[in-house]
Amino acid sequence: MAVVVVTDSSASLPAELAAELDIAVVPLHVLIGDRAIREGVDAVDIDYASDTVTTSAASPGELRAVYEQAWARSGGDGVVAVHISRQLSGTWEAGRQAVRDMDAADRVRLVDSLGAGLATGLPVLAAARRAHDGAPLDVVYDTAVAASSRARTFILVNRTEQLRRGGRLSSAAAFFGSELVTKPLLQIVEGRLELREKVRTRSKAFAKLVAAAVDAAGEDGAAVAVQHLGAEDAANTVAAQLRDLVPGIRELIVAEFGPALGIHLGIGAVGVLVLPGGCT
Repeated sequence: MAVVVVTDSSASLPAELAAELDIAVVPLHVLIGDRAIREGVDAVDIDYASDTVTTSAASPGELRAVYEQAWARSGGDGVVAVHISRQLSGTWEAGRQAVRDMDAADRVRLVDSLGAGLATGLPVLAAARRAHDGAPLDVVYDTAVAASSRARTFILVNRTEQLRRGGRLSSAAAFFGSELVTKPLLQIVEGRLELREKVRTRSKAFAKLVAAAVDAAGEDGAAVAVQHLGAEDAANTVAAQLRDLVPGIRELIVAEFGPALGIHLGIGAVGVLVLPGGCT
């Protein structure tokens, strides 16, 4: 048996990687009117521009069920659950409530990834690879915590209506009302989504996005992910640039933002998520 790593669907892990490393994924919820859709489980067309579409965290009961299944599968070795930043979602807090009610609470460790999307997913991969190699609970947990602290996120959004409605941008007062003449480049800092800078044109904003990612990657190799919502061509262009510009790049993943994040970022969003040192 081995430690089992759990995450939530906002981590945007490619299904084949999650399956290969036996990572358990708890779906978050997309609320369309009075319907609750499980991200990654229920197929549905989503109108990302609609002001009636919202999101919600997994419940403590849902998380506890997955934690208990993971605990049983680990044979007692333990569980490490890495979730979206508690500043952006109630999932981590729901997980804490779930663990509090479990008999094996001392063997289930929660990690706030301080990020979202593959800034959660890359630390999950790092932890799961250690678990897959037979590392004990403390090592898998420490790997997840260390990777989460190193991960960096930069996101270019096309429009701001969704961010305005969702209220997840901590520097909103310095930002809203300017989108007609600038393009916002965002970043996640200590788990909070913040405005990094405002750029005059989208082409210059993409150049700033790439430059920020290259700087964050450093000189010693990094795992890099590019995510997008309805902007595949732009994401592939950014990925190609990063492949050439990041020294000793160790891994490059291109994926879409799932609905739970896409609803807040909007169509056309492109993000780069960097883990200096890689996922090994």
